Amino acid sequence: MNQEFYWTITQMRKQAAIIRGEEAPGLVLTDALYLNTYLKTWEKANIWIDGDRIIYVGEEVPAKVGRATETIDCKGYTLVPGYIEPHVHPGQLYNPQTLAAYAARFGTTTLICDNAILFKTLSDGDAFRLIDRLEQLPATFYWWCRYDPQSAVIDSPFSDERIRRWLNHPRVVQGGELTGWPRVVHGDDQILSWMRETKLLRKPIETHLPGASERTLTQLKLYGADCDHEAMTGEEAIMRLKLGYTVSLRYSSIRPDLPDILKTMVDKGVHDFDHVCMTLDGATPAFLKDGVVDHLIRIALEQGVPPEDAYMMASSNIAVHYNLADRIGHIAPGRAANINFLPSPSDPRPVAVMAKGRLVFRDGKTVDNDFFPFNISLDLKGAAFEFSLRPEQLVPKTTVGLDMVNDAITKPFEQPITAQETQLPHDVLYLTLVDKKGSWIINTYIRGFARSLSGFAGSFSATGDVLLIGRNKEDMVAAFNRMKKIKGGLVIAENGEITGELALPLFGFMSDLPMKRLIQEAGRFENKLRAAGYCFGDPFFSLSFLASTHLPYIRITPKGIVDVMHRKLLAASEPLI
Repeated sequence: MNQEFYWTITQMRKQAAIIRGEEAPGLVLTDALYLNTYLKTWEKANIWIDGDRIIYVGEEVPAKVGRATETIDCKGYTLVPGYIEPHVHPGQLYNPQTLAAYAARFGTTTLICDNAILFKTLSDGDAFRLIDRLEQLPATFYWWCRYDPQSAVIDSPFSDERIRRWLNHPRVVQGGELTGWPRVVHGDDQILSWMRETKLLRKPIETHLPGASERTLTQLKLYGADCDHEAMTGEEAIMRLKLGYTVSLRYSSIRPDLPDILKTMVDKGVHDFDHVCMTLDGATPAFLKDGVVDHLIRIALEQGVPPEDAYMMASSNIAVHYNLADRIGHIAPGRAANINFLPSPSDPRPVAVMAKGRLVFRDGKTVDNDFFPFNISLDLKGAAFEFSLRPEQLVPKTTVGLDMVNDAITKPFEQPITAQETQLPHDVLYLTLVDKKGSWIINTYIRGFARSLSGFAGSFSATGDVLLIGRNKEDMVAAFNRMKKIKGGLVIAENGEITGELALPLFGFMSDLPMKRLIQEAGRFENKLRAAGYCFGDPFFSLSFLASTHLPYIRITPKGIVDVMHRKLLAASEPLI
């Protein structure tokens, strides 16, 4: 495909000539047992490929074979479409390039990605140039268009002009995810106008509706919602299907309930999974040790989902939902040659992977050079953090703190203003959010995060601003100074010494390490936090969520401490002096 993301007239004419026997294909897969996603059957066929496109699937062999034509005998393999991850947050410590290289070896060849990091940190021109560069990789990338910043920000980057520019980009396939849906329900016509524009472009909208009632789900359907990934039980998934939603079932470190959801759906007699898909929802590195989308398919098979449906939930169902079925998600003429070679239909872990017509994984080896024709680090510059902090600037001026209930939920609690750490209760720490450019600061308390954490600083937050947490303000500053030196990341300090760090030099969110090494390094840092008392499921999600106003009940944001449920500012941020 070219930069317009479809095949050129010249390419299509050549491909048709191959069918007529006037030209030779580049690759022929013979004697293939493959999943026909239109019939939901396993069929025998020969598959002809030209470049990155499947041009024939059937009993015939090419009339013309050239010297360059390669043949692969597929006897003993089962072929299924390359897997699609429909809900990727591409900056969860990894970066789009390293994630794509890692995911491909497990058969995930298409990533449909959140645009939030690109939208907030790059100009649209630079973001679109990066999207174009990623098309050099064997992986296929598509993108969302966010409508809201997920926090109470001082200067919102969202405008009519920018939203229209993103929505009209050919690689942007959906609006959302819509986390600011309460604003729409309560009368925000700006977001609703962007949703309407999305629908006029015939692009779907994904919502974020945890625990939503039937009435709320129905209202959002009337506003244009098409898909939701927040069903937490089988009953909630079925309710969404009854209301006409595509249901994206999530499996992650903070919501590992996919097996229970699928079991309930099967037990309750759901027999049509055509409007169901599955996602890891931005899983952090350690959660990907056991695979990527292949792991979700394995869970579906274990819970009694028919094999044909299990594979289609990770491929063709997604392609149909995003109006991409003419390009990806099927082994059929005219589609991109993204194909997984499996040992059997019961084992979704591929032994070989083809992406855009290239074998990128075979015989236990990944052809990494295919994924690194350029260095993404040159496109994603590190944060500068050109300001200093002193311990006396970290003293709270509010009595309202954040009480951690679990990985994601924080409730308010009262804590008398305490300047000396010796006066802090044993499970309470100082908490600061400071502008990445050094213009404002908000100080408060957090209870239940990690009781013996002396000093922490990190640039991995929902807004990209700097979080500081700890019992000792000198160690918090020491951690911040180290974080500045490594151009962003997560740092722990104790008694003036740096005891743990994870460098994130790309925008302060992302590592440039290969995924296998990142999994190890992130695991070591997580162990440091657990040794300091962190006891929930995933500390990286917890850090990211502290400023995220799409979650209840209280958040620390650029505007200050916000009561999310009542949309009320409890304590304002102030200039950093």
